[in-house]
Amino acid sequence: MAKKKATKKKKATKKKATKKKATKKKATKKKATKKKAAKKKAAKKKAAKKKAAKKKATKKKATKKKATKKKAIKKTAAGPATRRLGAGARAPKFELSDDRGQPVSSASLEGKSYVLYFYPRDDTPGCTKEACGFRDDLSGFERSGVRVIGVSPDKVETHQKFRDKYNLNFTLLSDPEKQLAKAYGSWVMKKNYGREYMGIERSTFLVDKKGVIKKAWRSVKVPGHVEAVLAAANA
Repeated sequence: MAKKKATKKKKATKKKATKKKATKKKATKKKATKKKAAKKKAAKKKAAKKKAAKKKATKKKATKKKATKKKAIKKTAAGPATRRLGAGARAPKFELSDDRGQPVSSASLEGKSYVLYFYPRDDTPGCTKEACGFRDDLSGFERSGVRVIGVSPDKVETHQKFRDKYNLNFTLLSDPEKQLAKAYGSWVMKKNYGREYMGIERSTFLVDKKGVIKKAWRSVKVPGHVEAVLAAANA
């Protein structure tokens, strides 16, 4: 009986030890899982932090690039190529294609008086009104021996459509690279609802027979402008 009791006790002790071992193993496994989860969480947090830092750096770089570009545009606008010519200055030399695809140069205008007016775009309200104004008063300019020439960045084909649509009776020059506009200082920084951009300043120049600018009009308001230019041409 004592032997049976001892065996039973031994068996219980072994069972207890096995249970304890299993519990310890389970606890170790749980601890390892918890540690692994914490490590994974930390890695995830680190990756998120790194991603946020990279995003911030990219945004900062983009902002810096935008500021540099903006600065460059302003610098270009203020540079010598875009100096703002006025009365008394020599009219810049040029050679551009007209609305018939034919070349027109400053050399071909030597010894002649002419009006050179810069406008933003063909067939837009303000530009159309201005063009029609010069069209209607062209005889007055011709009597004064003054040739009228309009200039914009539009292509020759666009000029042709604009000319035909409104029966324009004077020359339109195509200045796609804004070379002439820059030479006169009519390619400027403009603002619209807080946005800054480069564009054509509506401006007009009356050049005399000696190739000197007699009078310049800038930031032109279309109403009454053609009349003012004609009066100056007749003076």
